[in-house]
Amino acid sequence: MDSEPQPWAEPSAASPHGAAPREGREDNQAVPYGAVHTESRSTGRPAHTPRDARNGDHQSRPGALPPAPGRLPRVLARPAVPAVLVLVLLLVSWQVAVDGPLLELDHWVRHAVRETRHALHSTLLNHLGKAFSDLGGGSVAVPVLLLGGAVAARREFRAGFARWWLPVPVAVLTAGLIPLLVVPAKAWFARPGPFGLPLAADQWGWYPSGHTATATLGYGVAALLLTRTAGPRGRRALAAAAALPAVGVGLGLVWSDYHWLLDVVASWCLGGLVLWTLARWPLTGRPSARRRHPEH
Repeated sequence: MDSEPQPWAEPSAASPHGAAPREGREDNQAVPYGAVHTESRSTGRPAHTPRDARNGDHQSRPGALPPAPGRLPRVLARPAVPAVLVLVLLLVSWQVAVDGPLLELDHWVRHAVRETRHALHSTLLNHLGKAFSDLGGGSVAVPVLLLGGAVAARREFRAGFARWWLPVPVAVLTAGLIPLLVVPAKAWFARPGPFGLPLAADQWGWYPSGHTATATLGYGVAALLLTRTAGPRGRRALAAAAALPAVGVGLGLVWSDYHWLLDVVASWCLGGLVLWTLARWPLTGRPSARRRHPEH
């Protein structure tokens, strides 16, 4: 016995008897089982709508178009984010300059970390702290930054971006920006390190943390450049891959007694401000129509 056709069945290559062509369709595809099935089951659009004609209703609904590559998530894209970073940076810098009461937080954290390190007496944690600290060195983070710019340029060239070459100078300029942000501040504040020894004539000081700033900007900008040609999952993976060493370097420096906590916090704020600004700047433009491959 013949069963009734299911309303969600896909049309076959040969339309069944009685099927009528859809009006207004470029492909003139036949309508299965009458005009009642011309609308899709959720959005009210014709089924099998070509991609160029599909408009997302809302970012949180099924079928919505994803955000443009390189954009920050909604929470991080709000103007309050850089405002908070600037306020924290100014507050910490002011307290370091005047030797204010907020610096007691540094001493409390250092004392707590030293007691925890002594109680655990874990060689593994000590090695991990030093290993994470080394990820913030210029010999590690800067090559990753430059390699990320080169890979991003190659991917954008293959994708047909008009200004595919821009990730390379952005990576180079970022590598040069890091010492310009950190070294003058170190020389100006001239803050002694956790051991309290006076600075030598050739020392710059500990505030802000150079390793933390190098890790935050090196890995962060590399990930940001690569997100231009990555999908949603790829963007999330790149964000996690950049955040892990940036946070790990800061915590490793505090754990190993190389830096005060506020040195690290200041560099996180500096790096966050640069990344927020860079993420809102159209680095590479859109793929040019001349080289863009048509979608099927």
